Amino acid sequence: MSDAGAATTGAAAKMGFKDGNLVQELGYDDDVDFDLREEVEDAIGGELLTEEDHDVVESVLLWWRDGDGDLVDGLVDALTSLQEGGIVWLLTPKSGRDGYVPPMEIQEAAPTAGLHVTKTEGVSRDWAASRLVARRKN
Repeated sequence: MSDAGAATTGAAAKMGFKDGNLVQELGYDDDVDFDLREEVEDAIGGELLTEEDHDVVESVLLWWRDGDGDLVDGLVDALTSLQEGGIVWLLTPKSGRDGYVPPMEIQEAAPTAGLHVTKTEGVSRDWAASRLVARRKN
């Protein structure tokens, strides 16, 4: 357990979460990284909102695995409660893990959903996070 905890140390800060942020979690299942979830909740000073909550949020944590359906649809759904200028953190299993989603699939789905990937990094031993934001309007 200490390995998993050490792997998430600082992940919430790297992801930019701050006290008072409203963050909605989508795609929750028993395979999510519970240490990362706890770290995010500690950083925001509250619980993650669920799919049933309809508050406008600054960020969405979207846990996504190969086989969860159409990624474009999942990303569009993630935008439902997201404020303008908000961030979608797409969490996918790392390479070699069950449910791995190839980066090319994310790169292709994001623009169709009106988003683009600004960075991707490992946030735990088993999960990588891709930061997606709305494309700027000209």
